[in-house]
Amino acid sequence: MSIVVRHDAPLKSLLHQSRFTGRNGRRGSAVCFRWHSLGSRCTYNNKRLRSTLHHGCGIYRLSINATQGDSGDAFTEIVDEDGSLSSGNNDVLEMTRDELEASRRALDETRARQQQIENEKDRLIEELARAEAKQQEYMATIKHDKDLAIAELEAAKNMFNHQLQESLEQKFALESKLVLAKQDAVELAVQVEKLAELAFQQATSHILEDARMRISAAETSAADAAYQIEEQIRNSTEGTLMAIVEQTKDAIAKSLHVAEKASEHARKSTAASLDGINLFDELSSLQTDNIKLKNSVSNLESELLQAKGETDRLKSELEQAKVQAKASDLRAAAAERAFFEYQESARKKSEQMEEETKAFLEKVKKETAKREKAAHKAFKAELEDIMAAVDAVKETARLKDEAYMRRCAALQRSLNASEASSKIWRQRAEMAESLLLSDTLLGAGDEEVNYLVNGGRIDLLTDEDSQKWKLLADGPRREIPEWMARRIISICPKFPPKKLDVSEAFAVNSVALELPKPDEVWSIAQEKPKEGDTLVEHVIEREIIEKKRKSLERVLQRKTIQWQRTPEQTKLEPGTGTGREIVFQGFNWESWRRKWYTELAPKAADLSQSGITAVWFPPPTESVAPQGYMPSDLYNLNSAYGSEEELKHCIEEMHAQDLLALGDVVLNHRCAQKQSANGVWNIFGGKLAWGPEAIVCDDPNFQGQGNPSSGDIFHAAPNIDHSQEFVRKDIRQWLNWLRNDIGFDGWRLDFVRGFSGGYVKEYIEASNPAFAIGEYWDSLAYEGGNLCYNQDAHRQRIVNWINATGGTSSAFDVTTKGILHSALHNQYWRLIDPQGKPTGVMGWWPSRAVTFLENHDTGSTQGHWPFPRDKLGQGYAYILTHPGTPVVFYDHFYDFGLRDTITELIESRRRAGIHCRSSVKIYHANNEGYVAEIGDSLVVKLGYFDWNPSKENHLEGMWQKFVDKGSDYQVWLRQ
Repeated sequence: MSIVVRHDAPLKSLLHQSRFTGRNGRRGSAVCFRWHSLGSRCTYNNKRLRSTLHHGCGIYRLSINATQGDSGDAFTEIVDEDGSLSSGNNDVLEMTRDELEASRRALDETRARQQQIENEKDRLIEELARAEAKQQEYMATIKHDKDLAIAELEAAKNMFNHQLQESLEQKFALESKLVLAKQDAVELAVQVEKLAELAFQQATSHILEDARMRISAAETSAADAAYQIEEQIRNSTEGTLMAIVEQTKDAIAKSLHVAEKASEHARKSTAASLDGINLFDELSSLQTDNIKLKNSVSNLESELLQAKGETDRLKSELEQAKVQAKASDLRAAAAERAFFEYQESARKKSEQMEEETKAFLEKVKKETAKREKAAHKAFKAELEDIMAAVDAVKETARLKDEAYMRRCAALQRSLNASEASSKIWRQRAEMAESLLLSDTLLGAGDEEVNYLVNGGRIDLLTDEDSQKWKLLADGPRREIPEWMARRIISICPKFPPKKLDVSEAFAVNSVALELPKPDEVWSIAQEKPKEGDTLVEHVIEREIIEKKRKSLERVLQRKTIQWQRTPEQTKLEPGTGTGREIVFQGFNWESWRRKWYTELAPKAADLSQSGITAVWFPPPTESVAPQGYMPSDLYNLNSAYGSEEELKHCIEEMHAQDLLALGDVVLNHRCAQKQSANGVWNIFGGKLAWGPEAIVCDDPNFQGQGNPSSGDIFHAAPNIDHSQEFVRKDIRQWLNWLRNDIGFDGWRLDFVRGFSGGYVKEYIEASNPAFAIGEYWDSLAYEGGNLCYNQDAHRQRIVNWINATGGTSSAFDVTTKGILHSALHNQYWRLIDPQGKPTGVMGWWPSRAVTFLENHDTGSTQGHWPFPRDKLGQGYAYILTHPGTPVVFYDHFYDFGLRDTITELIESRRRAGIHCRSSVKIYHANNEGYVAEIGDSLVVKLGYFDWNPSKENHLEGMWQKFVDKGSDYQVWLRQ
């Protein structure tokens, strides 16, 4: 404490300044300054009198600067509170007892007033601290409540969004199911109508044809018989009559001849008689001739009788023929009546069937409408629940906002009260400070005298603001909590030194900080280098060269037969890859509902890191069906999965991660875009504008004019005639366009049962894919509802198709999939054939076997032949550790939670060096489990069979367990 004192200052003022407090919190003793009148004047010339007072734990040092003057008073001694002398000189003046009492009273009043001031100041400081503490608590409470409200609001929003998403998904699922049900109903109705029409046509045509044939046969036979009989009668009658006429003419001629002879003889005899010739000889000759004539007449009569008999016989045969013809007519009439009756019954049956079909369709429509109404009602109810939940959430948010506003208002009131109390405290502190300073002001002509008292709390400094900040920083005279100290320090900003001159303020080199907006930052991040910059031009040129180099490498890689990788990954044969491919089917049946290419492209890095080497894309062409399997314009790649540019970008992302892109191409059939003059859809459009000559002639629905099909008929679309040279040429050019311009590396061939494998060989040799898979789908053999053990005929048909392609293409191992359905249900003995090899195509031709568990047809939302859900792990453990080329389905990898399981099995396959031709040695295959050694470095066990490599006598080497899934499967690798 520094005190400035004049030698003529009153005692009250001095005593007012004489009480102080030490730094240890204890109050020091009061000090009395005694004045004595001196007869002589003590003269000092700027002489400083210094005395040091030791009292308690405080050291009090008093400096006095006196001036030379005429006053007769001098400060001679310092007296402690109890009246004892601390220091002084020998000339001590006696003070009266009254003056001492008055001084003590004044001192007590001063002490009391000082104590009040100190108490008031301490109280104000404590109130300020409490107010700040309450303010901090209020702020913390409000912040906590705000965080809770925000968290609850976010949770409610998330729950609402989740429920809304679920409701939308359920809505989409219901809509899809409803659409599928409608489609199924329509297709069923169409099929029923077609079947009914075909059955009626077949039955009616068969019966009509049979009746017509019978009637025509009867009519023909009757006509033939009648004609033959009439011909015979006519011939015989004409012959008889002609014979009779001829005979009669002969007889008449002979009679005339005889009569002429007789008349000649008579004339001659007359002449002879006249001449004297003998008449008796002439008479005898005439009699002889007459007898001969009678004999000839009798002969003619007998022949006439015979002719009459023959005529009667022919007449009787004619009557019989007429009777038979009449019977034939009766039978024909009966057959016609039967035909009319059958036609009437068939018509009635068809009408009845049509009525039943209509009733069934009406029933289906009613049930569909009922289901649609129920679904709509359920969806509406759920939507109302969601809206109610939204309203409840909004109401909750509103109430929380109101509570938050009320809390903010209360906090504002408390802050205002705190500010008011702080203001009052500051006013009181300023009043106390002014009171303390009012008695110690220096005169105008006096020089400054500094009195420094160690242990004081207030330093009388020249800077007014610093005193306030000192008081706020130090706080009350007690230990301040750490949080309060941090808070007090935080409200004391440190400002830079003030600029007193305007020119100095403008001459400063500092620049105001102007932060860019978020959109500006984003635009900066997306901004491309400017043209003209030499360095930037070099960078751009380098990037362009790098892109061209990479694209050239990819083109060369696609066009070469052998890949430039490692020696063990050399391509073995065309169309079968390196033998170490692992294919990923990158879509399902519902992928067309989203922009699939943009969703699939970012997954390229993840697939590559997981060990996938090839990605099977959905059909890329424009299609009547959104899934892509009813293609129309082959050169239009803007499909439901995305645009052509998005497809190219997705393929580039796959190539950037060293993944092959396999295109799903449909070569068996193609949907027409125009109708012919007969109203049949068999005119194709687009770049490949084919006509009916490109359709096989035995397609029953589209009036094709080509050659007969070399395979099975696909009835939903026109079947392409691959025997036509122009068709094969166009397909070869299209496949090469997909390879070179779009970027596909291989093919998945759809429905290859529809055309010969020889054409597939031609297409593969022309397009030179890195990998090719054919979908040869055939039914397995069943007996009594159970799968037969022997499936050699089934896998033989698949092998025959691969043989027809010259081994240039692989095929899906449908046999292995069907056997796994039953084998993994404690029938592991199905996994070994009588020769000790794996069943399926894998056991006969593993390098051409593409094993799989599920695809877009068998699984997804179609579910025609789904793999057992609880056996997926075992299924992938089997196909990923065995030879052949395994396929991983999209749903299993990303939706069923099997990503880590599949990745682990792929890693075991990679470490063991298993490829499509690896050897398989089966040790056990029974009801309990399956054990096999694949190659030389991997052993796999399926099922709960108690086995490990140490229990096998014929298994040599040290084995380490790599995967352990208990009773499902276990995998060991050779150390």
